[in-house]
Amino acid sequence: GEPAAVSSDVILRLLLPVASALVGPSRTSAVSAAMSATKKARTALDEVDDKGNFKRTAAVWRTQVIEAGGKFEPEAGRYHLYVALGCPWASGALTALHYKGLEDMISVSIAHPTWRRTRPEDPDDEHFGWWFCNPGDPPVSNELGYGENECDEALVPDTVNHCKNLREVYELAGDTAGKYSTPVLWCKKEKTIVSNESMDILKLFDSSFNALAKKPAVSLFPQAQASVLDDLNTWIYPSVNNGVYRAGFATKQSAYDEAVAELFQALDRLETRLAEGGGPFLTGTDFTWLDVRLYHTLVRFDPVYVTYFKTNLKRIQDCPALLAYMRACYAIPAVKRTTNIKHIKMHYFTSHCLKGYNNNGVIPAANGPALE
Repeated sequence: GEPAAVSSDVILRLLLPVASALVGPSRTSAVSAAMSATKKARTALDEVDDKGNFKRTAAVWRTQVIEAGGKFEPEAGRYHLYVALGCPWASGALTALHYKGLEDMISVSIAHPTWRRTRPEDPDDEHFGWWFCNPGDPPVSNELGYGENECDEALVPDTVNHCKNLREVYELAGDTAGKYSTPVLWCKKEKTIVSNESMDILKLFDSSFNALAKKPAVSLFPQAQASVLDDLNTWIYPSVNNGVYRAGFATKQSAYDEAVAELFQALDRLETRLAEGGGPFLTGTDFTWLDVRLYHTLVRFDPVYVTYFKTNLKRIQDCPALLAYMRACYAIPAVKRTTNIKHIKMHYFTSHCLKGYNNNGVIPAANGPALE
């Protein structure tokens, strides 16, 4: 997701080697204990403040650079991408991988859409999240025993680390933050996470692997439009990409009302921009990183967010310019290949029952407007 304030566990992780150098290993136990105290396995549903506002925390693994001669070099077969097709941020990373033609250079695992407990043997550990299985495995229920959710052909197990769930991948890398989100870019050689920040992964795929890419000339980050894209993102991200979550995970009426108002004001603003612009994309004829991110929010809007997140003042299919824009994005082969409405619906409507959302796991019928 989008960068936010640096969390306390990240600060503590950075302080530990400094403390050891200054006062010696024997006196760093307090810092280590503080790190352990801050670690709590959690999901996005836990990121709500006292006023009922959803507050997305920052990604932790985002300091690495992939470059020739560095610790992480752009080598064929060295990296592995963990994604879930239900997650908009992960789907965007996968779109970028295919858009650049890196599918033969970077391997991929695709998690099951339905979250399950990641430590089922520990009754005190209530974390639930992404896990891996094989196509054709028996259907799975949600954590309350409802539903029979298919293990379909889109799933790809963890063929690199052979982990049962994404939490285990993070723990292999020594993670101390406890939020086991997608996407994750993994280095097989160093056996660690390169990045779990979707924006960073978009940038890495766009420029760091051009020597290996089938389409090195295409770019999601056109320099001529960099400032325009950044300016647009200052309101598209908080009000739309994150705005749907602010509405859906709000726990108080005032927080929901504020999020919904901002969301639909931003959608109206986008509708006007797209209707009056030269299109078909946000800044004209170039398909960019901002289009990747906006598309993966919009394609989830009608089939999921209108119902599940209560963003029901209007639908995307009620907005002619936004609908045309969404279809123009979908027409790009890399976008179409990484859009899976079945996984999108299955994830949201079957994953959050332990937090009181849609406990019986029934998945609504509508798939949203036709995409082509």
